Amino acid sequence: MIKGGWENPRKRRDHLYIIAEILEIAKDGALKTPIMYKANLGFAQLNEYLSLLLGIRLLEAVINDGKTVYKTTLKGLRYLQSYMEIRGLLRKEGEGSFKY
Repeated sequence: MIKGGWENPRKRRDHLYIIAEILEIAKDGALKTPIMYKANLGFAQLNEYLSLLLGIRLLEAVINDGKTVYKTTLKGLRYLQSYMEIRGLLRKEGEGSFKY
């Protein structure tokens, strides 16, 4: 779940939401398996997202004690901020949660 209590109300999550989830999980650095479980992704799906996010530099991979740790970059943090602002704009006035 993305911080701020903004859960996606649909069962199917869109790509932008999943990207934001991964970036939120990796803010302080995270290993692949915890990202996979917390973002509720399969192994192949996770690898596709990690490849994409590393390629566009929203995530970086750092080797720490022989393990690959994924960390959200400054560009990734800007994505998260913009994503939250857009979701806030789409909320109806007076509503505490996001709805379409």
